[in-house]
Amino acid sequence: MKIRVIAVFYTIILILTGVFLYRKIDRREGYEIDMLELNTRAYDISRELSSGKAPEDIEDRYECEIVLLSEDTYEAENNLFIREGYSVFDYKDGDTIRGKIAIAAREEEYASRRNNEKLILLLILSGALLLGLGILFVVWYLFVRPFSDLKIFAEHVSKGNLELPLKMRKHNYFGAFTESFDRMREELKKASDRENEANRSKKELVAELSHDIKTPVATIKATCEVMEVKYKDPDVLEKVDVIKAKANSVDQLIDNMFKATLEDLEELKVEPVEENSKILSDMISELRFYGSVETKNEVPECLILADKLRLEQVIDNIAGNSFKYAGTPIEIEFSSQDGEVHVLFMDRGPGVPEEEISLLTSKFYRGSASSGKDGSGLGLYLASIFMERMGGGLEVRNRDGGGFVVEIVLKKV
Repeated sequence: MKIRVIAVFYTIILILTGVFLYRKIDRREGYEIDMLELNTRAYDISRELSSGKAPEDIEDRYECEIVLLSEDTYEAENNLFIREGYSVFDYKDGDTIRGKIAIAAREEEYASRRNNEKLILLLILSGALLLGLGILFVVWYLFVRPFSDLKIFAEHVSKGNLELPLKMRKHNYFGAFTESFDRMREELKKASDRENEANRSKKELVAELSHDIKTPVATIKATCEVMEVKYKDPDVLEKVDVIKAKANSVDQLIDNMFKATLEDLEELKVEPVEENSKILSDMISELRFYGSVETKNEVPECLILADKLRLEQVIDNIAGNSFKYAGTPIEIEFSSQDGEVHVLFMDRGPGVPEEEISLLTSKFYRGSASSGKDGSGLGLYLASIFMERMGGGLEVRNRDGGGFVVEIVLKKV
């Protein structure tokens, strides 16, 4: 910016100087400009005539008229020169006058000379302007611009933007200097990436542990409910109530921790590999701790693409929600079609209002049936993400004749 100010100031100074000198030249009178030159020219002509050079040659070169005393037309031509405005000088050989030298010094010649001086002034000022601006450009290009780039670079770094590299320009006299700053940026970026990765790993670990702990806690709560029905001993029931209360507290704390972790964590890692579809049978058999489960057919035997841990979390979420909100047995049906394995989880509850179905897999969304019941609104949201990451999918809908259906799709290998 300062270079621009200097360039503008320099240009203005030159323009003002040019205007001043131009007007000074324009105001000069011809006599003041030419008398010294005319006297000098007359002296040179006299010297050449004295050396014996022919008057005709001298007249052509100096654009003048020469008349000698010896010529018969001397008086008449001398009077003519005076009448027509010529500048007339004596031609002397020593102290002796030999004739007259007449030089045309009319206004046209003065104007021509003034125009020539103006042209020379314009050329000089233009050259000075181009030279000065050229020097300023070289100073800006070689010295100022690298530091301007460095300033912009420092502003980006101060704002945490470590992706923008510092430009390495050709002919940069501070190349090593700016390169050191760019290496510093790269090291800061590496350190920032390592820190972000470490924070992400911690958040993933907390989220995974939080979610995984919910399954045994749910089992403890389900067992307590069974014991409340099976046993009538007051002492046993009192202990069961304590266990159930503590399990509820742990479940609530887990929900709070899980929600806080997931607020700025977009997704958990899902690493699908080839698995035998029979792992579905093992996972579903463990659902008996939640409540009654009815399987309508066998699992199609094949290889599927799945992350075993995430698939188990998906199934636990679906079953846990069904028993929590519907409170009925779960029917499970398997089917194989077009390179996919479909698993349907169906309950016999009242279903979900149609306007809420599309929102059930949204983050932190809890339906109208969740009022008064614990939960974070992350179960189906995570289940949907996990299934997509495994190359499959998850769909929810109401069941014809009453009930709610969650369908998961697993990709065959």
